[in-house]
Amino acid sequence: MNRNDKQAYDRGTSLFSPDGRIYQVEYAREAVKRGAPVVGIRTTDGVVLVGQRSSPSSLMETKSIEKIHKLDDHLGAASAGHVADARKLIDFARTTAQRERLRYGEPIGVEVLTKAVTDDIQESTQSGGRRPYGAALLIGGVENGRARLFATDPSGTPQEWKAVAIGGLRNDIQEALEAGYTDDMTLQDGLALALSALREANDELSAEDVNAVMLSEDGYTELDDEAVAEAFADAAPDEDEA
Repeated sequence: MNRNDKQAYDRGTSLFSPDGRIYQVEYAREAVKRGAPVVGIRTTDGVVLVGQRSSPSSLMETKSIEKIHKLDDHLGAASAGHVADARKLIDFARTTAQRERLRYGEPIGVEVLTKAVTDDIQESTQSGGRRPYGAALLIGGVENGRARLFATDPSGTPQEWKAVAIGGLRNDIQEALEAGYTDDMTLQDGLALALSALREANDELSAEDVNAVMLSEDGYTELDDEAVAEAFADAAPDEDEA
């Protein structure tokens, strides 16, 4: 294959290369890896979503950076990657959730919503005139008393997780999650683990850079600055406490 042939597959948004790859999807995954990380943890009584807000300037209002979004009373999502692409996916998810309520008079399931979102994402990989979304989501919530957590991918693949990180420093954060996760964790335990994993991966992280949400039978609860700061201090690595 000559260079021009390679460029032709590289530029096509819905073309398979001879080795079975869609390069534009792989580039979209790279966009996700360059985003500020977010973490999701499933616990016995709900789901914790924690996001790092990365500001390019000290003059920017950090709180204006949206990493975690309310989808419905029982559903939330955290995003990594291109913010504009993530907002389109969030808007789609919110519209889908509200349509379900109006049509059937009941809240949409976490898995049903996730698959609706990933179906839309997958369409972007096979339709002309579109490009893959350069963003990924963590979608969590409680349905029928059961906590569930899913991650989406620019290819349109949904995956269910107990604990997962997406975005920058993903491998380091995931390693910390795997080492610290247990099946009997409470929401507070999950929050502590998420913050600890983020701190281990980025020793320059501060409480002001973090926002967190808890999803339980009581609904969608966003933690205020004081609660985040207290949990952040408690999640200090061992070497800081020595």
